[in-house]
Amino acid sequence: MRIETEQLTVATKGKGTYEITAKVEAFVRESKIENGVVTVFAQHTSCSLIVMENADPTARRDLEEYFDRLVPENADYFEHDSEGADDMPSHIRMVLTHSSETIPVAEGRMQLGTWQGIFLFEHRRASHRRKILVTVMGE
Repeated sequence: MRIETEQLTVATKGKGTYEITAKVEAFVRESKIENGVVTVFAQHTSCSLIVMENADPTARRDLEEYFDRLVPENADYFEHDSEGADDMPSHIRMVLTHSSETIPVAEGRMQLGTWQGIFLFEHRRASHRRKILVTVMGE
């Protein structure tokens, strides 16, 4: 079994979803691993990774709106606010989603469905440079 790992940097412009499918696909191709899995991991506690609809951007906007309503900023019951009103909500949103995703690889390609893409889900209002580890394992 072979293992290949790379760190990606994703620049965000604040809250929202940022597609990283093409960057992950490129690394899978470069790895020359034909069959196995790819794991994508965010090294942060205030953003997450999701597999989501990638054809219609309104699906992602609806998801973002839902999370804004589910975990509102400035809730009077949050104690942790050392980095601002979006601090604790960003941590909760990350926990409700994922810090990693694992996708099968067959014949050198990720086996995502027709309308699926991999997205970094930024939960903070400010711009960030997010570090994402991509590991491909297999033969």
